[in-house]
Amino acid sequence: MKMFVEPSAIYLYKQPVDFRKSINGLSAIVEAEMALPVFSGALFVFCNRQRDKVKALYWDKTGFCLWYKRLEKNKFKWPRKLNGSVLNLSPQQWQWLLEGLDITLMKGHQPLHFSSTI
Repeated sequence: MKMFVEPSAIYLYKQPVDFRKSINGLSAIVEAEMALPVFSGALFVFCNRQRDKVKALYWDKTGFCLWYKRLEKNKFKWPRKLNGSVLNLSPQQWQWLLEGLDITLMKGHQPLHFSSTI
């Protein structure tokens, strides 16, 4: 997904959400259940029980934005078996999730840290 913002972080809420909830209801989940600041500029990602819909909420300094995607045939590979109720995703993991890949199986190269080339 090409976003017209670059969020400071991407947080995925693992539990299914009632998709009748909109900005106010999802904001309440962010603050009360995820214990995160909704005005941080982060992207907060939610899925419905059937795993065929995703909503993403973020604050863009002038108002809330709500992004919504509905799959017509498939389901999102929602990472329900990982520990915790909230996951911090990388932009790559967010892209993988939207493309239908299981982010629990996708592993990139681990970064290496060197202090010298000698």
